[in-house]
Amino acid sequence: MKHYIIHNAKIIHVEDGSITHGAIEVKDGYIKGVFSENMGIPDGVETIDLGGKYIIPGLIDMHCHIKEGDAPLFIASGVTTVRNTAGNVLQLKDLINASIDAPTPRIYSADRMIDGTPGIWGPTNWGNFVTDDPEVARGEVRRQAEAGVKFIKVYGWLGEGVIEAVVKEARNYNLEISCDLFHSSKVTALDAARVGVTWFEHAAGFAQALYPNWYTLADKKEWEKIDWEHPDEQKILELCKEMLSYNVKICPTMVLHDQSANLPNYWNPDNEITRFMEDEHLIAKHWSKLAEEADSLKANIGFINNFTKTVARVYHELGGTVVAGTDSPAAVWTYYGMALHRELELFVEIGFTELEALQAATIHAARSIDFEKIGVVKEGNIADLVVLHENPLENISHTQQIDTVIKGGKFYKTDELLQAIPSEEEQVAKFGKFKEGFENINV
Repeated sequence: MKHYIIHNAKIIHVEDGSITHGAIEVKDGYIKGVFSENMGIPDGVETIDLGGKYIIPGLIDMHCHIKEGDAPLFIASGVTTVRNTAGNVLQLKDLINASIDAPTPRIYSADRMIDGTPGIWGPTNWGNFVTDDPEVARGEVRRQAEAGVKFIKVYGWLGEGVIEAVVKEARNYNLEISCDLFHSSKVTALDAARVGVTWFEHAAGFAQALYPNWYTLADKKEWEKIDWEHPDEQKILELCKEMLSYNVKICPTMVLHDQSANLPNYWNPDNEITRFMEDEHLIAKHWSKLAEEADSLKANIGFINNFTKTVARVYHELGGTVVAGTDSPAAVWTYYGMALHRELELFVEIGFTELEALQAATIHAARSIDFEKIGVVKEGNIADLVVLHENPLENISHTQQIDTVIKGGKFYKTDELLQAIPSEEEQVAKFGKFKEGFENINV
């Protein structure tokens, strides 16, 4: 279907929350026009009656780690664009270069993270680059820029001087810097903002800014000084005001912490996608094994749950940019694609309206990365759309009631997307080929 009109639809305009009963004309993967039903349907164009169902823009997961074999699960969940916050752009080249209507999300990707010695994820390899030398770090920025990254990711064991060098080099290529300071003992969120970091994943580094002697490997007595269950909102407000002066953007990934904090009663909507993952996907075996150590997960990941939620709420109330992401497949039960729906529920639980939560995964997410052709149902945009049975502005959980996903103008149903997922053997073989090729080019 290259040219058609969807009609008898309730179109949700995420700019202001208005809903029109209307039609959308799609041609060659783009929205050619949006008009009300009473304007009439042009002659000679195929029509599709949606029977009064709701349409929202394709959702955007602003923090995940995607692999090619898992990509259809995002589309099945209504997630048509992802921001890949570390990995390897060479590994993702087929996804990045996929056709407009491919059954895989659009990719806005970083390359391997830049970390300090000895490297939280080990020594330099295909997925991370380890150095304490500012000039070496600058060279890695240049390599990543030439490889086609959209932004640079720095990690928790870098010193402030190296982060500043990365920021300065990245500016030569008009690239933003994202940081995960969760394990940092040297740099706080405020330190990073002062040297020009603009993206703060998991709201990490905020705790270190408020509690200078605390970090994840700090002595137990430093942990005991902090009431993680009831964080000091006044201190958080003062910090958020200062962070706002640097115009930083936060992707809190609340679902990451919430799933661990609530074990064994984790969120599971029990649908085709989650059942497929739990029955067929290797990652579910990994999650199940981790979940056996529930107390450890709560102590090491879930502990910061309420703190992160408070930061996200306060920063949003001040007018700061807060967008929706998941960190899938990190920790436990962060289902590819579906976890974003839980993140939206958590946005509402902490005080966002349903519209504000939806905006955090559509229009605000798209604007935060200058992705102009997605995030809104309007003429000229890419036809990434999700057809829903119920109105998500009445209850945000209705984003999970998916009838059809339209990616670049092509209609997809869940069952065909699940069938498109390659076998574990095929995925392992392709990764092995990539890894061998990456090691051979010695970067």
